[in-house]
Amino acid sequence: MKSTLMRIHGNSLGTYMYIVTWLIIFVGGFLSTVNADFDYQSALKKSIIFLDAQRSGKLPANHRPSWRGDSALQDGSLANVDLVGGYYDAGDNVKYGLPMAFTVTTSAWAAISYQSELQSSGELKNLRSAIRWGTDYLLKASSRRNRLYVQVGDPVKDHECWIRPENMKTPRTVLKIDQSTPGTEIAAETAAALAAASIVFRHVDHAYSRSLVNRARSVFDFAKSYKGTYDGECPFYCSYSGFNDELLWAATWLYTATKKSVYMKYIQEEATSSTVSEFSWDLKYAGAQILLTQFYFEGHKELHSFKEQADSFVCSVLPDSPYHKVYISPGGLVHLRDGANSQYVTGTAFLFSAYSDILAKHKQQAVCGNNKFDSTRLMTFAKQQMDYLLGKNPKGRSYMVGFGKDPPKQAHHRGASVPTMSPTKVVSCPMSFVYWYNTNGSNPNELTGAIVGGPDKKDDFVDQRSNSAMTEPTTYTNSLAIGVLAKLARHHSQS
Repeated sequence: MKSTLMRIHGNSLGTYMYIVTWLIIFVGGFLSTVNADFDYQSALKKSIIFLDAQRSGKLPANHRPSWRGDSALQDGSLANVDLVGGYYDAGDNVKYGLPMAFTVTTSAWAAISYQSELQSSGELKNLRSAIRWGTDYLLKASSRRNRLYVQVGDPVKDHECWIRPENMKTPRTVLKIDQSTPGTEIAAETAAALAAASIVFRHVDHAYSRSLVNRARSVFDFAKSYKGTYDGECPFYCSYSGFNDELLWAATWLYTATKKSVYMKYIQEEATSSTVSEFSWDLKYAGAQILLTQFYFEGHKELHSFKEQADSFVCSVLPDSPYHKVYISPGGLVHLRDGANSQYVTGTAFLFSAYSDILAKHKQQAVCGNNKFDSTRLMTFAKQQMDYLLGKNPKGRSYMVGFGKDPPKQAHHRGASVPTMSPTKVVSCPMSFVYWYNTNGSNPNELTGAIVGGPDKKDDFVDQRSNSAMTEPTTYTNSLAIGVLAKLARHHSQS
């Protein structure tokens, strides 16, 4: 362990050397620099375009990118319910409720915290549109009391066919949770998404905002009244962390949206919390803790433990913290797991950015034993993580499709890798892998803005379609990047 830590710290020194080229000015909690490394404005725009590329259903006339078309227009018919719309989670054609709701929640958080930055960049309208595409679907999926439709598509059959969603003929199986087959994680995350989104639309479409928050309250009641882990989305989205984090997360967003004491009472008297080192679709504690720390600083002194837990998250990640335990690659990248590791990178960067704003606003610091880290230090680390993904890494390459130097060309993604064709064309599933999967050429359709899974713990990367761990993107990887990129776009202008 000692040699590992020494190696990490030795390399982190080199990783952070670029900091000395900055002229950093800290004003009002924000960072601005004379020089910046990337066109964050372009990265922000493209990160939202990727969410558009993941849309299912009847697409609007002005949809992006142009190579996508209408798909899955009969979704829900097997259960006599309208489930058209929503998002495909990654490179396949299944709609999973848990990651979709998390994508909406985190997109909404970005829209709330960085509204001004998104407005100045011209991307606020696009992000609101992306959020509404998700919430429209979630409202459909939760239209019946104590019932939530949580998945459309058969992942086993879907994975046996490499075809774009516009041409898929695989079963569109519908799965649901209800009183007899509960799924607290998915229900609570859906409540969180609806509550967070209600804040986004509060001054844009008040009636829609009210419908979102009212449905959020109903779905949260369902989540906490009928508890149980739903394993129907396994082995693709198994809840390894249990449902207590989602219940805390949902209650936090409902309190944020309504300020009703019933939710604060739940947080204080019924909810469970824990110190963690990651933030992801499966583990939400750190996000809730940072949100609740804001209320602690605003006078809710009984929430002090959440500030300590938020600090603990920071302390477990920062390489120069005495309590550091998250692995940092030789090139400086957070690495928690092989397989879509970039989601943990953007998740860490977003929480560090959001927490840095809160600490700066209240002139506070994160406490790690005898060490204290201010908002500038947290934002520096968040920027370093995003810069790594955009090209400041040992390979000198971008991990965002269509952005920067040597970006990925073979994203593990059906829609991007299969040429556009008539929607009536019938394709042989076995031959689809021969034609479009087991080939070594660039994807015919650019999956603009997609942040792929990224390199391994040694900073090595293979741009190969079949290497899904490295080349498959996800909606939540991008939704977690949007807020940080918006902040960087505003406060770090490229020279």
